Amino acid sequence: MQGIKTFRNKILLCAILACALVTQVHAQSTATLTVSGEVTTPLELKAQDLAAMKQISHKVKDRDGKEHEFKGVALIEILEKAGVTTGAKLRGENLAKYALITAADGYEVLYALAEIDPEFTDQVILLATEKDGQPLPSGEGPFRIITPKDKKPARWIREVRSIKIAFAKN
Repeated sequence: MQGIKTFRNKILLCAILACALVTQVHAQSTATLTVSGEVTTPLELKAQDLAAMKQISHKVKDRDGKEHEFKGVALIEILEKAGVTTGAKLRGENLAKYALITAADGYEVLYALAEIDPEFTDQVILLATEKDGQPLPSGEGPFRIITPKDKKPARWIREVRSIKIAFAKN
């Protein structure tokens, strides 16, 4: 009788784990990233849309102190696709524009557009979709910002859901 209970518990545990995996895979494939605000073309991007864009990777130490390889799309590529002011047009009043990035839990981080634009910086900020060759795990993905030259990973926002471009002035 004890053997049957143990077997039943193992089967139940396997079923729960399988459901959790299916739920995570479904959430990863249906999650949407919106780009809005001061853009010429508002975007709603899914993981497959990002997979079709030019992929880059960064090897960096995460907050766990271990080196990981993150892969995804340069944030500037996404902003240019949305028609955000970049390059030679990023001057004058446009230098007061910023990107407000919001996570699923409401956590927000801010980047001045000049921090993202390659005409102002050598740093390439990444919207990651993979970590060490695997889709980002639940609680971290499906989209995550990686800012490799920040001394602290506080702006490495997890579970990114939206990017809003706005002016800092009223």
